Amino acid sequence: MINRLTDALDFHGQALVLRAQRQQLIAGNIANADTPGYQARDFDFASALRAARGGGAAGEGIARDILTPGGRPQPTLRYVHPAQTNLDGNSVDMDRERANFMDNALKFDATLRFVNGNVRTTLDAMKSPNSP
Repeated sequence: MINRLTDALDFHGQALVLRAQRQQLIAGNIANADTPGYQARDFDFASALRAARGGGAAGEGIARDILTPGGRPQPTLRYVHPAQTNLDGNSVDMDRERANFMDNALKFDATLRFVNGNVRTTLDAMKSPNSP
């Protein structure tokens, strides 16, 4: 029972870390929207989460080769292909970046709420029936 709870929380913890890293990356893209020659970067969240979990189902353990020394997952960054070319070589599309930023923020919030709900449910289940 505890192993399943630990695996579930570990999975969602990795997801939160990756979502936070992606949010920082997107914010960096937005901040450099007017920088000549700046190339927007992003990573595939699903692939990064699969790699962080060891390439398989939850509970198989974290692949240590993609983690930084601090234990944080290090996703493979890729350059974003621009929808249209720009004379200054900047590949940031503000509409796409804003949409990605909001989508990622909503998914981060949903994951955090899910984790909080799981912990609250587990704590309620551990309470004795006589306690208020």
